Amino acid sequence: MVVVECPAIPGCISQGKTEDEALTNIREAIVACLEARAEHGMPLTVAVREVEVAV
Repeated sequence: MVVVECPAIPGCISQGKTEDEALTNIREAIVACLEARAEHGMPLTVAVREVEVAV
């Protein structure tokens, strides 16, 4: 099982049996999330930044 998410859209997560299936599913989830956020007047995305931390 492969789990994927779109960090710029809070709660936009999907999965698939393979990486290809998971990527196809997240594309569909992104469209659905954007439509739902637009319908509710919510911002479509949020700012995302990556931070590296030495361990």
